Amino acid sequence: MSKPYLNKAQFAAELEKCLQCPGKPCEKACPVKCSPHDFIAAAKEGNIKRAGALVLAQNPLGETCGLICPDKFCMRACLRQHIDMPIRIPAVQAEIMRRMREDGTAERVRKTAANGRRVAIVGAGPAGIGAAAELIKYGFAVTVFERESSLGGALNMIPMERLPREIIAHEWQRLSENAAVEIRLNTPISDYNSLLQQGFDTVIAAPGEQKSRTLGIDGEYWMVDYTDYLKNPQQYAATGHVGIIGGGAAAVDCAITAANNGATHVEMFVRRRLSDMRITPAERNSLLEKQIDITTMTRVTKVEKVDDMLTIYTCKTQFNAEGRLQDVPHTETARSGLSLLISALGSTRAEEPNETENIFYAGDFVNGGSTAVEAVASGKRAAASVAEKFAMEK
Repeated sequence: MSKPYLNKAQFAAELEKCLQCPGKPCEKACPVKCSPHDFIAAAKEGNIKRAGALVLAQNPLGETCGLICPDKFCMRACLRQHIDMPIRIPAVQAEIMRRMREDGTAERVRKTAANGRRVAIVGAGPAGIGAAAELIKYGFAVTVFERESSLGGALNMIPMERLPREIIAHEWQRLSENAAVEIRLNTPISDYNSLLQQGFDTVIAAPGEQKSRTLGIDGEYWMVDYTDYLKNPQQYAATGHVGIIGGGAAAVDCAITAANNGATHVEMFVRRRLSDMRITPAERNSLLEKQIDITTMTRVTKVEKVDDMLTIYTCKTQFNAEGRLQDVPHTETARSGLSLLISALGSTRAEEPNETENIFYAGDFVNGGSTAVEAVASGKRAAASVAEKFAMEK
Protein backbone atom coordinates (compact mmCIF):
# COMPACT_ATOMS: atom_id res chain seq x y z
CA MET A 1 0.00 0.00 0.00
CA SER A 2 1.26 3.50 -0.83
CA LYS A 3 2.49 5.85 1.84
CA PRO A 4 -0.29 7.94 3.41
CA TYR A 5 1.17 11.35 2.50
CA LEU A 6 2.45 12.92 -0.70
CA ASN A 7 6.12 13.77 -1.04
CA LYS A 8 7.24 17.24 -2.12
CA ALA A 9 7.31 16.46 -5.84
CA GLN A 10 3.95 14.66 -5.79
CA PHE A 11 2.33 17.50 -3.86
CA ALA A 12 3.58 20.12 -6.34
CA ALA A 13 2.47 18.01 -9.31
CA GLU A 14 -1.06 17.54 -7.96
CA LEU A 15 -1.43 21.26 -7.22
CA GLU A 16 -0.38 22.16 -10.76
CA LYS A 17 -3.05 19.91 -12.24
CA CYS A 18 -5.88 22.05 -10.83
CA LEU A 19 -7.83 23.87 -13.56
CA GLN A 20 -9.49 26.27 -11.08
CA CYS A 21 -12.89 25.48 -12.55
CA PRO A 22 -15.29 28.43 -11.97
CA GLY A 23 -18.19 26.09 -11.13
CA LYS A 24 -16.25 24.35 -8.34
CA PRO A 25 -17.66 20.86 -9.01
CA CYS A 26 -15.32 19.43 -6.36
CA GLU A 27 -16.92 21.56 -3.66
CA LYS A 28 -20.41 20.59 -4.74
CA ALA A 29 -19.49 16.92 -4.49
CA CYS A 30 -18.09 17.17 -0.96
CA PRO A 31 -20.56 16.13 1.78
CA VAL A 32 -19.23 18.87 4.13
CA LYS A 33 -18.92 21.47 1.30
CA CYS A 34 -15.17 21.85 1.70
CA SER A 35 -13.75 23.58 -1.40
CA PRO A 36 -10.67 21.96 -2.97
CA HIS A 37 -10.79 24.75 -5.55
CA ASP A 38 -10.04 27.28 -2.83
CA PHE A 39 -7.59 25.40 -0.62
CA ILE A 40 -5.57 24.26 -3.63
CA ALA A 41 -5.39 27.88 -4.86
CA ALA A 42 -4.04 28.95 -1.45
CA ALA A 43 -1.52 26.10 -1.40
CA LYS A 44 -0.29 26.99 -4.89
CA GLU A 45 0.47 30.46 -3.59
CA GLY A 46 2.50 28.87 -0.80
CA ASN A 47 -0.01 29.83 1.90
CA ILE A 48 -0.40 26.51 3.71
CA LYS A 49 -1.87 28.19 6.79
CA ARG A 50 -4.73 29.68 4.77
CA ALA A 51 -5.23 26.44 2.85
CA GLY A 52 -5.55 24.50 6.10
CA ALA A 53 -7.85 27.10 7.61
CA LEU A 54 -10.17 26.76 4.60
CA VAL A 55 -10.32 23.00 5.18
CA LEU A 56 -10.97 23.30 8.91
CA ALA A 57 -13.69 25.88 8.39
CA GLN A 58 -15.82 23.10 6.93
CA ASN A 59 -14.28 19.89 8.24
CA PRO A 60 -12.82 19.47 11.75
CA LEU A 61 -11.45 16.08 10.62
CA GLY A 62 -9.51 17.59 7.74
CA GLU A 63 -6.42 15.41 8.00
CA THR A 64 -8.32 12.23 8.86
CA CYS A 65 -10.68 12.60 5.91
CA GLY A 66 -7.76 13.46 3.65
CA LEU A 67 -6.14 10.15 4.55
CA ILE A 68 -9.19 7.90 4.26
CA CYS A 69 -11.76 9.57 1.98
CA PRO A 70 -12.74 7.40 -1.00
CA ASP A 71 -12.55 8.67 -4.57
CA LYS A 72 -16.32 8.85 -5.04
CA PHE A 73 -16.79 12.47 -3.96
CA CYS A 74 -14.49 15.31 -5.03
CA MET A 75 -12.22 13.14 -7.17
CA ARG A 76 -15.12 11.79 -9.18
CA ALA A 77 -16.31 15.34 -9.82
CA CYS A 78 -12.85 16.62 -10.80
CA LEU A 79 -12.92 17.79 -14.44
CA ARG A 80 -9.23 17.02 -14.82
CA GLN A 81 -10.20 13.38 -15.36
CA HIS A 82 -11.37 14.33 -18.87
CA ILE A 83 -7.78 15.30 -19.72
CA ASP A 84 -5.74 12.64 -17.97
CA MET A 85 -6.38 11.76 -14.31
CA PRO A 86 -8.34 13.49 -11.54
CA ILE A 87 -6.39 15.38 -8.91
CA ARG A 88 -5.75 13.26 -5.84
CA ILE A 89 -7.67 15.78 -3.78
CA PRO A 90 -7.92 13.84 -0.48
CA ALA A 91 -4.15 13.23 -0.56
CA VAL A 92 -3.53 16.92 -1.25
CA GLN A 93 -5.78 17.83 1.68
CA ALA A 94 -3.99 15.37 3.98
CA GLU A 95 -0.59 16.80 3.01
CA ILE A 96 -1.76 20.37 3.65
CA MET A 97 -3.04 19.40 7.08
CA ARG A 98 0.13 17.43 7.87
CA ARG A 99 2.32 20.42 7.04
CA MET A 100 0.19 22.76 9.10
CA ARG A 101 0.16 20.34 12.02
CA GLU A 102 3.93 19.88 12.00
CA ASP A 103 4.55 23.62 11.59
CA GLY A 104 2.18 24.40 14.46
CA THR A 105 0.42 27.03 12.37
CA ALA A 106 -3.17 25.86 12.83
CA GLU A 107 -5.47 28.62 14.00
CA ARG A 108 -7.19 28.09 17.30
CA VAL A 109 -10.85 27.16 17.11
CA ARG A 110 -12.71 30.29 17.96
CA LYS A 111 -15.57 29.99 20.38
CA THR A 112 -18.55 32.27 19.88
CA ALA A 113 -19.95 34.12 22.89
CA ALA A 114 -21.82 31.63 25.06
CA ASN A 115 -25.55 31.47 24.49
CA GLY A 116 -26.27 29.82 27.84
CA ARG A 117 -27.36 26.48 26.37
CA ARG A 118 -25.79 23.08 27.09
CA VAL A 119 -25.73 20.23 24.57
CA ALA A 120 -24.75 16.63 25.27
CA ILE A 121 -23.26 14.61 22.44
CA VAL A 122 -23.27 10.83 22.79
CA GLY A 123 -20.46 9.30 20.74
CA ALA A 124 -16.98 10.64 19.99
CA GLY A 125 -16.76 9.45 16.41
CA PRO A 126 -16.78 11.55 13.21
CA ALA A 127 -20.44 12.54 13.66
CA GLY A 128 -19.77 13.61 17.25
CA ILE A 129 -16.82 15.80 16.32
CA GLY A 130 -18.76 17.27 13.40
CA ALA A 131 -21.61 18.20 15.74
CA ALA A 132 -19.29 19.59 18.42
CA ALA A 133 -17.33 21.76 15.99
CA GLU A 134 -20.53 23.21 14.58
CA LEU A 135 -22.20 23.80 17.94
CA ILE A 136 -19.25 25.88 19.10
CA LYS A 137 -19.91 28.32 16.26
CA TYR A 138 -23.35 28.96 17.72
CA GLY A 139 -22.08 29.48 21.27
CA PHE A 140 -23.29 26.22 22.84
CA ALA A 141 -21.47 24.55 25.73
CA VAL A 142 -20.72 20.99 24.65
CA THR A 143 -20.10 17.81 26.63
CA VAL A 144 -19.20 14.64 24.73
CA PHE A 145 -19.91 11.23 26.29
CA GLU A 146 -17.96 8.26 24.90
CA ARG A 147 -18.39 4.69 26.12
CA GLU A 148 -14.91 3.61 25.02
CA SER A 149 -11.58 4.62 26.55
CA SER A 150 -10.44 6.40 23.38
CA LEU A 151 -11.79 8.96 20.93
CA GLY A 152 -12.63 8.31 17.31
CA GLY A 153 -15.38 5.72 17.30
CA ALA A 154 -15.24 3.57 14.17
CA LEU A 155 -12.08 5.38 13.07
CA ASN A 156 -10.19 3.15 15.51
CA MET A 157 -10.97 0.16 13.30
CA ILE A 158 -9.12 1.59 10.30
CA PRO A 159 -5.65 0.03 9.90
CA MET A 160 -2.96 2.25 11.37
CA GLU A 161 -0.98 2.35 8.13
CA ARG A 162 -3.92 4.23 6.61
CA LEU A 163 -4.83 6.29 9.67
CA PRO A 164 -2.23 6.72 12.44
CA ARG A 165 -3.98 6.96 15.80
CA GLU A 166 -2.15 10.15 16.75
CA ILE A 167 -4.01 11.95 13.95
CA ILE A 168 -7.37 11.12 15.55
CA ALA A 169 -6.12 12.37 18.91
CA HIS A 170 -4.69 15.54 17.38
CA GLU A 171 -7.92 16.50 15.62
CA TRP A 172 -9.98 16.01 18.78
CA GLN A 173 -7.36 17.81 20.87
CA ARG A 174 -7.47 20.85 18.63
CA LEU A 175 -11.18 21.12 19.29
CA SER A 176 -11.27 20.29 22.99
CA GLU A 177 -8.28 22.34 24.12
CA ASN A 178 -8.98 25.44 22.11
CA ALA A 179 -12.74 25.56 22.52
CA ALA A 180 -13.25 24.10 26.00
CA VAL A 181 -15.32 21.14 24.84
CA GLU A 182 -15.65 18.70 27.73
CA ILE A 183 -15.03 15.05 26.90
CA ARG A 184 -15.99 12.19 29.20
CA LEU A 185 -14.48 8.85 28.20
CA ASN A 186 -15.55 5.48 29.61
CA THR A 187 -19.03 6.89 30.08
CA PRO A 188 -21.73 4.83 28.34
CA ILE A 189 -25.14 6.44 28.05
CA SER A 190 -28.14 4.15 27.62
CA ASP A 191 -30.89 6.65 28.40
CA TYR A 192 -30.68 9.94 26.53
CA ASN A 193 -33.50 11.42 28.59
CA SER A 194 -31.32 11.08 31.67
CA LEU A 195 -29.02 13.71 30.18
CA LEU A 196 -31.93 16.11 29.83
CA GLN A 197 -32.72 15.49 33.48
CA GLN A 198 -29.10 16.41 34.31
CA GLY A 199 -29.62 19.88 32.91
CA PHE A 200 -28.65 19.55 29.26
CA ASP A 201 -30.97 21.44 26.94
CA THR A 202 -30.55 19.03 24.03
CA VAL A 203 -28.92 15.70 23.18
CA ILE A 204 -27.32 14.72 19.88
CA ALA A 205 -27.04 10.93 19.80
CA ALA A 206 -24.33 9.58 17.51
CA PRO A 207 -23.54 6.15 18.99
CA GLY A 208 -22.78 4.51 15.64
CA GLU A 209 -23.80 1.03 14.59
CA GLN A 210 -23.26 -1.07 17.70
CA LYS A 211 -24.57 -4.45 16.59
CA SER A 212 -22.58 -6.65 14.18
CA ARG A 213 -24.48 -8.62 11.55
CA THR A 214 -24.39 -12.38 11.90
CA LEU A 215 -24.77 -15.37 9.58
CA GLY A 216 -26.96 -17.51 11.83
CA ILE A 217 -24.99 -20.69 11.10
CA ASP A 218 -23.71 -23.54 13.26
CA GLY A 219 -20.35 -22.84 14.85
CA GLU A 220 -20.53 -19.11 14.30
CA TYR A 221 -19.19 -18.54 17.82
CA TRP A 222 -15.76 -19.75 16.63
CA MET A 223 -15.43 -16.65 14.47
CA VAL A 224 -13.94 -13.35 15.62
CA ASP A 225 -16.09 -10.28 15.10
CA TYR A 226 -14.43 -7.71 12.84
CA THR A 227 -14.93 -4.87 15.32
CA ASP A 228 -12.97 -6.76 17.98
CA TYR A 229 -10.34 -7.78 15.47
CA LEU A 230 -9.69 -4.34 14.00
CA LYS A 231 -9.57 -2.66 17.40
CA ASN A 232 -7.12 -5.23 18.82
CA PRO A 233 -5.39 -6.99 15.90
CA GLN A 234 -2.35 -8.02 17.92
CA GLN A 235 -4.59 -9.92 20.30
CA TYR A 236 -5.65 -12.13 17.38
CA ALA A 237 -2.31 -12.36 15.57
CA ALA A 238 -2.30 -15.61 13.59
CA THR A 239 0.07 -17.26 11.18
CA GLY A 240 -1.08 -19.70 8.56
CA HIS A 241 -4.43 -19.47 6.77
CA VAL A 242 -6.78 -16.66 7.85
CA GLY A 243 -10.30 -16.45 6.44
CA ILE A 244 -12.45 -13.31 6.14
CA ILE A 245 -16.19 -13.58 5.56
CA GLY A 246 -17.47 -10.49 3.76
CA GLY A 247 -16.69 -8.35 0.75
CA GLY A 248 -16.95 -4.73 1.88
CA ALA A 249 -14.55 -2.12 3.16
CA ALA A 250 -14.45 -3.64 6.65
CA ALA A 251 -13.54 -7.03 5.20
CA VAL A 252 -10.76 -5.43 3.16
CA ASP A 253 -9.37 -3.78 6.29
CA CYS A 254 -9.43 -7.14 8.07
CA ALA A 255 -7.66 -8.85 5.19
CA ILE A 256 -4.92 -6.22 4.96
CA THR A 257 -4.46 -6.23 8.72
CA ALA A 258 -4.21 -10.03 8.80
CA ALA A 259 -1.59 -9.97 6.05
CA ASN A 260 0.40 -7.38 7.98
CA ASN A 261 -0.11 -9.34 11.18
CA GLY A 262 1.79 -12.45 10.14
CA ALA A 263 -0.72 -14.53 8.15
CA THR A 264 0.89 -16.47 5.33
CA HIS A 265 -2.38 -16.90 3.43
CA VAL A 266 -5.41 -14.61 3.63
CA GLU A 267 -8.63 -15.52 1.86
CA MET A 268 -11.88 -13.59 1.57
CA PHE A 269 -15.16 -15.47 1.12
CA VAL A 270 -17.72 -13.36 -0.76
CA ARG A 271 -21.27 -14.43 -1.57
CA ARG A 272 -21.51 -12.29 -4.68
CA ARG A 273 -19.36 -11.46 -7.71
CA LEU A 274 -16.10 -9.56 -7.63
CA SER A 275 -17.83 -6.70 -9.46
CA ASP A 276 -20.45 -6.53 -6.68
CA MET A 277 -17.92 -5.79 -3.94
CA ARG A 278 -18.54 -2.30 -2.59
CA ILE A 279 -14.94 -1.21 -2.38
CA THR A 280 -12.88 1.53 -3.97
CA PRO A 281 -10.23 1.05 -6.68
CA ALA A 282 -7.58 1.84 -4.06
CA GLU A 283 -8.94 -0.93 -1.83
CA ARG A 284 -8.91 -3.36 -4.76
CA ASN A 285 -5.29 -2.45 -5.45
CA SER A 286 -4.36 -2.98 -1.81
CA LEU A 287 -5.78 -6.51 -1.98
CA LEU A 288 -3.66 -7.21 -5.05
CA GLU A 289 -0.55 -5.75 -3.41
CA LYS A 290 -1.01 -7.99 -0.37
CA GLN A 291 -1.82 -11.04 -2.56
CA ILE A 292 -5.17 -11.61 -0.88
CA ASP A 293 -7.24 -14.45 -2.36
CA ILE A 294 -10.87 -13.62 -3.09
CA THR A 295 -13.23 -16.59 -3.36
CA THR A 296 -16.45 -15.25 -4.83
CA MET A 297 -19.95 -16.69 -5.30
CA THR A 298 -19.39 -18.69 -2.13
CA ARG A 299 -21.38 -18.91 1.09
CA VAL A 300 -20.03 -20.23 4.40
CA THR A 301 -22.62 -22.62 5.86
CA LYS A 302 -20.96 -24.07 8.99
CA VAL A 303 -17.83 -23.73 11.14
CA GLU A 304 -16.18 -26.48 13.19
CA LYS A 305 -13.13 -26.48 15.44
CA VAL A 306 -10.81 -29.44 15.87
CA ASP A 307 -7.91 -28.89 18.25
CA ASP A 308 -6.66 -25.38 17.38
CA MET A 309 -7.72 -25.35 13.74
CA LEU A 310 -10.99 -24.40 12.08
CA THR A 311 -12.87 -26.14 9.30
CA ILE A 312 -15.47 -24.27 7.30
CA TYR A 313 -18.15 -25.69 5.06
CA THR A 314 -19.00 -23.69 1.97
CA CYS A 315 -21.34 -23.92 -0.97
CA LYS A 316 -21.36 -22.11 -4.27
CA THR A 317 -24.01 -19.48 -5.03
CA GLN A 318 -25.70 -18.27 -8.19
CA PHE A 319 -28.24 -15.69 -9.29
CA ASN A 320 -31.63 -17.07 -10.26
CA ALA A 321 -33.94 -15.75 -12.99
CA GLU A 322 -35.24 -13.03 -10.64
CA GLY A 323 -31.70 -11.86 -9.89
CA ARG A 324 -31.74 -13.24 -6.36
CA LEU A 325 -28.85 -15.13 -4.86
CA GLN A 326 -29.37 -18.82 -4.13
CA ASP A 327 -27.25 -21.84 -3.23
CA VAL A 328 -26.11 -24.20 -5.97
CA PRO A 329 -27.27 -27.73 -5.03
CA HIS A 330 -24.67 -30.40 -4.20
CA THR A 331 -21.71 -28.00 -4.02
CA GLU A 332 -20.95 -28.11 -0.30
CA THR A 333 -17.23 -28.43 0.41
CA ALA A 334 -15.20 -28.70 3.61
CA ARG A 335 -12.19 -26.41 3.91
CA SER A 336 -9.88 -27.25 6.79
CA GLY A 337 -6.70 -25.77 8.19
CA LEU A 338 -7.80 -22.23 9.04
CA SER A 339 -6.07 -20.71 12.04
CA LEU A 340 -8.47 -17.75 12.30
CA LEU A 341 -11.85 -16.85 10.84
CA ILE A 342 -13.15 -13.27 10.95
CA SER A 343 -16.77 -12.26 10.38
CA ALA A 344 -16.84 -8.90 8.58
CA LEU A 345 -20.43 -8.53 7.46
CA GLY A 346 -20.91 -4.97 8.70
CA SER A 347 -23.07 -3.64 11.50
CA THR A 348 -26.49 -2.27 12.22
CA ARG A 349 -27.89 -0.09 14.98
CA ALA A 350 -28.73 -1.79 18.23
CA GLU A 351 -31.83 0.31 18.86
CA GLU A 352 -34.39 2.30 16.95
CA PRO A 353 -34.20 6.10 17.02
CA ASN A 354 -36.80 7.81 19.14
CA GLU A 355 -36.38 11.39 18.08
CA THR A 356 -38.17 13.85 20.32
CA GLU A 357 -38.19 17.61 20.68
CA ASN A 358 -34.84 17.63 22.44
CA ILE A 359 -33.12 14.51 21.10
CA PHE A 360 -31.49 14.50 17.67
CA TYR A 361 -29.64 11.66 15.93
CA ALA A 362 -26.60 11.70 13.65
CA GLY A 363 -23.98 9.56 11.93
CA ASP A 364 -24.09 5.87 11.05
CA PHE A 365 -26.86 5.36 13.60
CA VAL A 366 -29.13 7.22 11.19
CA ASN A 367 -27.54 6.66 7.79
CA GLY A 368 -26.12 3.15 8.13
CA GLY A 369 -22.49 2.46 7.33
CA SER A 370 -21.06 5.59 5.73
CA THR A 371 -17.76 7.32 5.21
CA ALA A 372 -16.13 9.54 7.82
CA VAL A 373 -16.83 12.70 5.82
CA GLU A 374 -20.52 11.77 5.48
CA ALA A 375 -20.69 11.19 9.24
CA VAL A 376 -19.11 14.61 9.88
CA ALA A 377 -21.70 16.16 7.57
CA SER A 378 -24.49 14.37 9.44
CA GLY A 379 -23.19 15.72 12.75
CA LYS A 380 -23.07 19.24 11.34
CA ARG A 381 -26.66 18.95 10.13
CA ALA A 382 -27.82 17.79 13.57
CA ALA A 383 -26.03 20.74 15.16
CA ALA A 384 -27.65 23.14 12.71
CA SER A 385 -31.06 21.69 13.62
CA VAL A 386 -30.34 22.29 17.29
CA ALA A 387 -29.31 25.89 16.58
CA GLU A 388 -32.43 26.43 14.49
CA LYS A 389 -34.63 25.03 17.24
CA PHE A 390 -33.35 27.49 19.86
CA ALA A 391 -33.30 30.39 17.40
CA MET A 392 -37.03 29.84 16.83
CA GLU A 393 -37.65 29.84 20.57
CA LYS A 394 -36.23 33.33 21.03
